[in-house]
Amino acid sequence: MAEDNNQSAGAQAAAEGEKPQLKFSLQRIYVKDISFESPNSPGVFQQAFKPKVSLDLNTSSQKVDDNLYEVVIKVTAQVKDNETEMTSFLAEIEQAGLFRISGIEGAQLDQTLGAFCPNLLFPYARECVDNLVNRGGFPPLMLAPVNFEAMYAQKKQREAQQAEQTQ
Repeated sequence: MAEDNNQSAGAQAAAEGEKPQLKFSLQRIYVKDISFESPNSPGVFQQAFKPKVSLDLNTSSQKVDDNLYEVVIKVTAQVKDNETEMTSFLAEIEQAGLFRISGIEGAQLDQTLGAFCPNLLFPYARECVDNLVNRGGFPPLMLAPVNFEAMYAQKKQREAQQAEQTQ
């Protein structure tokens, strides 16, 4: 009986031209690609560890199926010795997630895929990098939290500036 009421309410809302109901769910979290290199081992372990960290962070998304999207965060951490510039290690992770999203379109969907979803995935990427570096024989590399909302806003600002320059 309750299902009949819900179905008729949904049909009534559709008939009245209301927007479809917002639905968002995380279907799966997984590592898409992982790599660790320590090209100067074992020599790198015979000197004092004075790391200089460079971090590269990118996000991407693609539609996989109706209302199903894959979002990927790519984290590349390269650590060199601060004095000799010799590479200690290079860790690369592609942390991904499948998200079922409906009722969101246009700019709001773009922001969800470009900022909200990466915010959900990043703790998993941080843990994966930390674990990988530790297994490589180095001290843990605890990445600081990232503001994906700010990164998304900067990306949109750059795109707007490029569009202005091409006109």
